[in-house]
Amino acid sequence: MRTNDEKSWHMLIYANFLVFCYIRGDILEFNHIPVLLEESIEGLNIKPDGIYVDGTIGGAGHSRRIIEKLSGNGTLVGIDRDEEALKAASNNLKDFNNFKLIHGNHDNIKEILEELNIQKVDGILLDLGVSSYQLDEKSRGFSYNSDDLLDMRMDRSQEKSAYDIINNYSETELSDIIYKYGEEHFSKAIARNICKARKIKEIKTTKELVQIIEKSKPYSKDGHPAKRTFQAIRIEVNDEIKPLYNTVINSIECLKEGGRLCIITFHSLEDRAVKEAFIEAQGKCTCPKDLPYCVCNYKSLGKIINKKPIEATDKEKRENSRSKSAKLRIFERREKQ
Repeated sequence: MRTNDEKSWHMLIYANFLVFCYIRGDILEFNHIPVLLEESIEGLNIKPDGIYVDGTIGGAGHSRRIIEKLSGNGTLVGIDRDEEALKAASNNLKDFNNFKLIHGNHDNIKEILEELNIQKVDGILLDLGVSSYQLDEKSRGFSYNSDDLLDMRMDRSQEKSAYDIINNYSETELSDIIYKYGEEHFSKAIARNICKARKIKEIKTTKELVQIIEKSKPYSKDGHPAKRTFQAIRIEVNDEIKPLYNTVINSIECLKEGGRLCIITFHSLEDRAVKEAFIEAQGKCTCPKDLPYCVCNYKSLGKIINKKPIEATDKEKRENSRSKSAKLRIFERREKQ
């Protein structure tokens, strides 16, 4: 049994901990460990006086390392559709003054740079994953492990949310989305049971959706039963796949000669889209092999740096489970010789 002195000591430690959390709250609320940090920084091949864009700045984990490598003449442009992320980024970069933060979407990178009167940049980084903060934050509705309102919007100023999709899309539309974006084999059963449930009452929370999904498919050891469906709904809410090809091409076209584009993906659909866009951007000579020089005049925007994607080390995978599915692909802007 503890003595009064021991109780007082433990209470003092706990009180100090609460004070610390209160003081540091603005920093801790957007906790996010940057994935493939060293690999992506190396891939960017940073020039001290260069201009770099982090198109998904989040809490600025990657951006802080980028800006630390820049001189006073260098510039960092951070873009994010999540205003909470921009607040966290501003706090994380408060020791620097050579950065600009933009509330926007990396899909509009050309327009954003034009508005900033920036014609070409030396490097662009896109981390396409959902941040730990977004997954954990109540009211965001990204996680299938909690009971939150259905939302899943990265940009909370947009109208369409997961609630709208779950309660308004037709059974066929739901089934197609869940199969296409979630690669879920039980998509038809899930869509059918969602439509049955919403006839009785609106589906408002993540817990309600999870319960429907669990009843729609057999037990499996392959992760949480709702994982694939939640991924699919999130992709549809935020329109993550359809514009990706154009985003990759536009980003490459915004690079200076020798500039690098680094893209981190977290599931096969994203990685496949990025890989195909890189192959298309690199181009391929179609001339017969016996010709001494190229006559087909194929268009090339540059060169793929790594044919196989870079993955996290075993150490990083152990320390950060989010990195297990991460893949990094790098493209360098070059004029065709």
